[in-house]
Amino acid sequence: MTNGLENASAAVDLTGFPVGLSDLHAAANAVRGAIAETPCSYSRTLSEICGCDIWLKFENLQFTSSFKERGALNRLIALPAEERKRGVIAMSAGNHAQGVAYHANRLGIHATIVMPIGTPMVKIENTKRHGAEVIVAGATLEEAAAFAQAHGGARGMIFVHPYDDPLVIAGQGTVALEMLEAVPQLDTLVVPIGGGGLIGGMAIAAKSVNPSMLVIGVEAQLYPSMYNAIHGTTLPMRGDTLAEGIAVKIPGKITTGMVRRLVSDIALVTEAELERAVATFISIEKTVVEGAGAAGLAAIMSDLPRFAGRKVGLVLSGGNIDTRLIASVLTRELAREGRLTQLSLDIPDRPGQLAAVAALLAEASANIIEVSHQRTFSDLPAKATLLQLVIETRDSAHLDEVMAKLGASGFSARCT
Repeated sequence: MTNGLENASAAVDLTGFPVGLSDLHAAANAVRGAIAETPCSYSRTLSEICGCDIWLKFENLQFTSSFKERGALNRLIALPAEERKRGVIAMSAGNHAQGVAYHANRLGIHATIVMPIGTPMVKIENTKRHGAEVIVAGATLEEAAAFAQAHGGARGMIFVHPYDDPLVIAGQGTVALEMLEAVPQLDTLVVPIGGGGLIGGMAIAAKSVNPSMLVIGVEAQLYPSMYNAIHGTTLPMRGDTLAEGIAVKIPGKITTGMVRRLVSDIALVTEAELERAVATFISIEKTVVEGAGAAGLAAIMSDLPRFAGRKVGLVLSGGNIDTRLIASVLTRELAREGRLTQLSLDIPDRPGQLAAVAALLAEASANIIEVSHQRTFSDLPAKATLLQLVIETRDSAHLDEVMAKLGASGFSARCT
């Protein structure tokens, strides 16, 4: 045992878990026809970039754009008629909410969804569109869960947990069944962790089919809840993360036990790494993936030697992300790559100076995106002005050339 995780690359005793391979096969039969069997495709370009063979499971192509449909439907189908009449209640930051709402509506079951404050509007609106009653309450998932259990309990509703439920876990595990059937040569699965339902179910499938398979979890560095639970650490959990779908402060009890025995390691990824992964999926795969869904690629790109030569399966677990946020992520990534830069120059306030700077940038093949000419609100002398430009360059090396050209011509420019 190392750092709280067993040697999950060796054979593991799969007895004693509340979910087994037979439960996953039963779930696959139960949801067949109502859930898309999404593509599991080889990515030639990502494989070349990362130095390993990468297959992508496009769960962002489910009807509600998330794998969460699988577990939600498997749980709802199991409800007896009397419980269906009472209705269901769930708490979720979005994807579980949409899965429950959509399939409850299909099955004629009334659904109420409690979503924490700060949930992206696209997820709230999509949940309403699927016919559910939406209540926004609680600053965190945990507070939303407490509200949901109290609200639902007072009304006799059935609580559908987003991850700590054997039927939900079994439903999520069908993702791995499909991946391993499509690509039996996989030797590594990299899976995002929120509460642990997806990785728990997938690990059961993986270890049942190939006991030596590596299963590696990924959490946002801002919310290392499962990492803390497994390693006995107390890393802080706070702030707004791009991966709000896995921003869980308290992982499931059932799933924690499964992760402890079945998962080889848990990687923590930064916000910049998540943003880079989202932008990479858009630019290379031409597919929209939310922060949580890009966590697996973020883990690989941040630690290339670890995955070198391996045959890796990644789950694009969801694609529900605001278009405004996509725009922000893409422009921020352009800035990191040196392709989009804001410059500040102190120039004399006399005719021709702006034109001279513009001419130099044109000679250097830099494109001017924005211009701000500030005379009043600066601490410069009255005969000077602050020129701020946003420019587009090919890459960091080109930006260096532009800065050198400006400096050689007597203009002191700085990146701001």
